[in-house]
Amino acid sequence: MTDTATPTSNATTQVVNRIKRAQGQLSGVLRMLEEGRDLQEIVNQLKAVSRALDRAGFAIIAGELREAAREGAVSEEELDRLERFFLSLA
Repeated sequence: MTDTATPTSNATTQVVNRIKRAQGQLSGVLRMLEEGRDLQEIVNQLKAVSRALDRAGFAIIAGELREAAREGAVSEEELDRLERFFLSLA
């Protein structure tokens, strides 16, 4: 049972780290706005924040899918639910 908890904990830690990085990037965007930095720099940084958050979302969904597969047969309802989450990020 410990073996299945470790990957989930590791995956959660990775997602938390991604979100913390995005949070730092977003703080950087705020500073850039307050400093009156170039629009292109600000937009590039916003795109990076958006991609980081999307990747965190995809990682969360992938973790759920892995967990469902590890538990055995995945129901159609569960697959539909995860697909909706996945597509909502696209």
